[in-house]
Amino acid sequence: MPALLATVLGLWGLTRQSSMWRDESVTYQVAHRPLGELLALLGHIDAVHGLYYLLMHAVFALWDGGLVALRLPSVLATALAAAGVGALGNRFAGPRTGVLAGALFALFPATQQYAQEGRSYALVTAGVVWASYLFLRGLGSTTRGWWVGYGVLLAVVCWVHEFAALVLCAHAVTLRLLGVRWRRWGVAAGGVLVAVAPLAVVSARQAEQQLGWLGRPSVAMWLAFLAVSALGLLLSRIPPLADRTVTAVALPLLIVPPGLLITGSLLKPWYVDRYVLYALAGLALLGGLALARLPAHLGKAAVCLLALALLPASLAVRTPESRKDDVVAVAQTVRKLSHPGDGILFLPSRRREWLMSYPTLYAHLNDLALARSPAAFHTLQGTELPPAEIRTHLLSTSRLLALTDPDGQPLDPFPQESVKRRTLREHFEECERVRVWGGQVVVYVRKPDRGSGVVRGGGCRGG
Repeated sequence: MPALLATVLGLWGLTRQSSMWRDESVTYQVAHRPLGELLALLGHIDAVHGLYYLLMHAVFALWDGGLVALRLPSVLATALAAAGVGALGNRFAGPRTGVLAGALFALFPATQQYAQEGRSYALVTAGVVWASYLFLRGLGSTTRGWWVGYGVLLAVVCWVHEFAALVLCAHAVTLRLLGVRWRRWGVAAGGVLVAVAPLAVVSARQAEQQLGWLGRPSVAMWLAFLAVSALGLLLSRIPPLADRTVTAVALPLLIVPPGLLITGSLLKPWYVDRYVLYALAGLALLGGLALARLPAHLGKAAVCLLALALLPASLAVRTPESRKDDVVAVAQTVRKLSHPGDGILFLPSRRREWLMSYPTLYAHLNDLALARSPAAFHTLQGTELPPAEIRTHLLSTSRLLALTDPDGQPLDPFPQESVKRRTLREHFEECERVRVWGGQVVVYVRKPDRGSGVVRGGGCRGG
């Protein structure tokens, strides 16, 4: 039942009004690269997502189904994760608890959001949840099979995203709270760390490029973490839930991985809540156990009321505005405003991603700042020319489209970005500005150069 509910919720509004945001666009364009180029890319950046990109490369090779194919693996993974939460709840306290816990997990807005995301977080969550199930079975068994499965599954999951390894710390806390011997778990955990070590070494070299955009955790992030942790602690204190095993498994899963990541981000800013999305399984388990203590009709009524209360959030995560930008809207606007041979300028350069998933459209435009293409240089957005050459290319263009962030966003201080802004301000006239979600497309033409007696541009009307 939890898997069915998660599948229905995942398929509902799957295309998000035919929108796609920049991170999903990375997945889409990287997964469509030839295998050799994809592997070469991972040697330079994004190795942490390498196994996921290879999976999506295989998906698109079998069926190039656009947004549906991009997101369907996450829908299926979320269904698998909901089933895993149900299995854990069943193991703790029986089928009713399992159904309620799995249903709660499927109803969480964050679960629904990443069920419809062309990124790896739903797959990681499914893997961690089922690894936790194998961990729980191993604690109550004398056979080694559960621990072998635990180690192999968690090693694979860590290769999908290495922050899944933080669940090892949660499981270590569980063992400490239960006073269970560590030997078999220690062997399995050691195997996981050895298996993921090569990825950790490579991704550590790429960390500055990969996560350099992150800042220290904000006050809002801290408050959200503390509020969810407090809710979990409160649920665990309900007298009928004062079960040592339940508390020892669910609470560390909820608190330890995000707690370690957000605290560590005071030194190295690596915290993003989706990196530890799987922690919500702990909250779902505690909530499911609490609901199971109610009379059957009250438990069902509570789930229905929660679903109604969360309906506005469920609707919101299915809109383009639920993400930072809309790559599809940007591309459609460029297609509408552009003429063959127009210049295209990205402010900042990383916004080149907005057109990377539309190679046919991009090919009709003259990328004025590009030195080497993403495919040629094995990068996500390519490399740009020195500032002086960018200025020369701009001044040789009569009409261009600039793709920029929304008004009020911080401006990159790099020399290439500064020369773009200065040259546009001094030598170009803005003709049209179209705002789309998360970005702007601005049409510029050269100002008439009357000082030299040469009219290089005809103004907006002439351009």
